[in-house]
Amino acid sequence: MRAVQFTALDQMIVTAVAKPVPAEGEALVQVKAAALNHRDLWIKQGQYPGLKWPIIPGSDGAGVVAELNGAKGGFAIGDEVIINPAFNWGEAERAQVDSFSILGLPRNGTLAEYVTVPVSQLSRKPAHLNWSEAAALPLAGLTAYRALFSRANLQAGERVLINGVGGGVALFAMQFAVAAGAEVWVTSSDSVKIERAIALGAAGGFDYNEKGWTRKARAAVTGFDVLVESAGGTGFERLVDVANPGGRIVFFGATQGDPASLPMRKIFWKQLSLLGTTMGSPTDWAEMTKFVGEHRVKPLVGEPLALDQIEIAFDLMARGAQFGKIVVLM
Repeated sequence: MRAVQFTALDQMIVTAVAKPVPAEGEALVQVKAAALNHRDLWIKQGQYPGLKWPIIPGSDGAGVVAELNGAKGGFAIGDEVIINPAFNWGEAERAQVDSFSILGLPRNGTLAEYVTVPVSQLSRKPAHLNWSEAAALPLAGLTAYRALFSRANLQAGERVLINGVGGGVALFAMQFAVAAGAEVWVTSSDSVKIERAIALGAAGGFDYNEKGWTRKARAAVTGFDVLVESAGGTGFERLVDVANPGGRIVFFGATQGDPASLPMRKIFWKQLSLLGTTMGSPTDWAEMTKFVGEHRVKPLVGEPLALDQIEIAFDLMARGAQFGKIVVLM
């Protein structure tokens, strides 16, 4: 079969490898489409723990069950499925255990014509999604769902700020919050991304590079009940400034690094909650896929690329040029 391989630090090829054989309790899935996440780029660049070479990257995938070894879990050959990339979460809902892992490292991932996974990681592809949309859903959709609902306990009618709209998790958070009946606002340094977010249901947006954007935000809406964040860095304190008393700031990344300082006086006086989150439990996964089906949420994807265009896909990810998920068709 053909697959993407990272062969060394920042070295990537499309090559022929042996088709994997499912172990007991596993399924062989013929991948129809896969999607990229920043995790794949960080692995390629050597900025992720547990690196090994060679490795087939890819945490997101959708396809058809080609083989089953042992336990069928209600699936049959030919079933259309999506793959839960969160492995070995553990028994507790509050946090993952030490053995938790993500598909695509240390286990070979979805940027290949076939992948093997435990049958327990499969769910039926939502019927209203095409292959590209289904492949875009897993990692980012799961992360956004847990952030909003399991951690921040979002309620209908609350006001939400999505900081840095455009990437996969941020867009899912925006779509999920709109579907749940929240009033959603966004930030970006790109006015086009703000305009596109408004067209998709956001109430408005702010340029986080504009001096004094927090004053403009408070003048427009007074403040936000839930703030979804993944950047960190020097801009984190601005989120504290625009949070309503009793608000919740939920974050799943720190692409701009740790904040230089934490404004503790503002946080305790406003009685804010800072909520770290990552990925999601099997319960989060089941509830997320149900939510997507009930609300007919459609992931936002760019023009799908072919496997031979994988360099273009990673360049888009590196430049942050995408609005929505970057999808690769097999």
